[in-house]
Amino acid sequence: MGNIVAIVGRPNVGKSTLFNRLVQTRQAIVEETAGVTRDRHYGKSDWNGKSFSLIDTGGYVVGSDDQFEKEIRKQAQLAIEEADLIMFVVDAHEGMHVLDQEVSNILRQSKRTILLVANKVDNNERIAQAQEFYALGLGEVYPISAVSGSGTGDLLDELVKLLPEEHTEEDLGIPRFTVVGRPNVGKSSLVNAFLGVDRNIVTDVAGTTRDAVHTRFNAFNMDFILVDTAGIRKKAKVSENIEFYSVMRAIRAIEESDVVMMLIDASTGLESQDINILRLALKNRKGLVIVVNKWDLIEKDANTHLRFEQQIKEKMAPFSDVPIVFTSVIQKQRIYKALELAHEVYENRKRQISTSVLNEVLLPIIQASPPPTAPRGQYIKIKYITQLRTSTPQFVFFCNFPNDVKDSYSRFLENKIREKFNFSGVPVQIYFRQK
Repeated sequence: MGNIVAIVGRPNVGKSTLFNRLVQTRQAIVEETAGVTRDRHYGKSDWNGKSFSLIDTGGYVVGSDDQFEKEIRKQAQLAIEEADLIMFVVDAHEGMHVLDQEVSNILRQSKRTILLVANKVDNNERIAQAQEFYALGLGEVYPISAVSGSGTGDLLDELVKLLPEEHTEEDLGIPRFTVVGRPNVGKSSLVNAFLGVDRNIVTDVAGTTRDAVHTRFNAFNMDFILVDTAGIRKKAKVSENIEFYSVMRAIRAIEESDVVMMLIDASTGLESQDINILRLALKNRKGLVIVVNKWDLIEKDANTHLRFEQQIKEKMAPFSDVPIVFTSVIQKQRIYKALELAHEVYENRKRQISTSVLNEVLLPIIQASPPPTAPRGQYIKIKYITQLRTSTPQFVFFCNFPNDVKDSYSRFLENKIREKFNFSGVPVQIYFRQK
């Protein structure tokens, strides 16, 4: 179970800027208009070896100023229900606001761990101003500047100390497959087809499945747990708070799974929202199978599926070593093939290659195509390779100048590993270390 940290606070206190700094991307749009964060933002972050999912709830405040209050209350409430820890952001420059008091009242009544973060503290005078937030009764105030990053180190030190210990469920060694995709691509129908029973309500209403449903499944000599998640929908449609809840649930379901079965609609192809879900699965180092559903509705010639595969792989680049299966849930076409592939990917994800075999296979390839020389003209020599004993495939290449190996060469090595050993559908991590 991954930990979820939610960032809450009234509009314009710098939630998105803090989110960007913590996930080190420019994922959220930052503008000076209140409530501009319409997107739901989630990212992965880690500090001192502890990783967590970060959710910026800013996007859930919709409408005019008088609606803000109601929306922020709802947002705080949802964060309390779903997150393991809440970062409550206030603005030291503007000082205490009536909405801050509102939110803090809700947070105080919850049993959640709260970190009170005073943002926009970029001089000594502001440090003094930040003290007034002690009056909210939420304990320690952490003064930071999300823009410059000052104070964020101390904040993160505290945050990882407070995160609950992760429970690793041993789950009897049974793989967990999570079915994900946008609303109405046929997720519940697929799960029902697997089960042969109407376990979930299947209707044509987008977003009927509000929650992740776990089903233990044993058939075709396979034993696994199937997780059917709520539809993750496009940002423009996110107006009701329940969607935010569904997204958090889906994130949690992806984090809890071994293999993500990504369902896409053959008539629309791979859309940007699908790619976001894929990235989330890859960030979490999950196995991946792409299931193109409603294939029966497509007019086809002999090469249609090849063209379709090519398009999907181009959109997914650089990660394109992923099995793709074309199904029709309604006609029960190739749905068991989708399950078999999920099982194969699960086995690939656990695959361990012995050090002797790795070196025997890869060292001659490296000698034939050595890494480009380091900036100071020295030759980079890779001495030997080993696979780490981790739950997902990670390889260490020991060499004399580990920091000088270029990304392009790292990709070359990853492709060779994929070519020689089967890691289809699985993200592979490569590290370079000094011998």
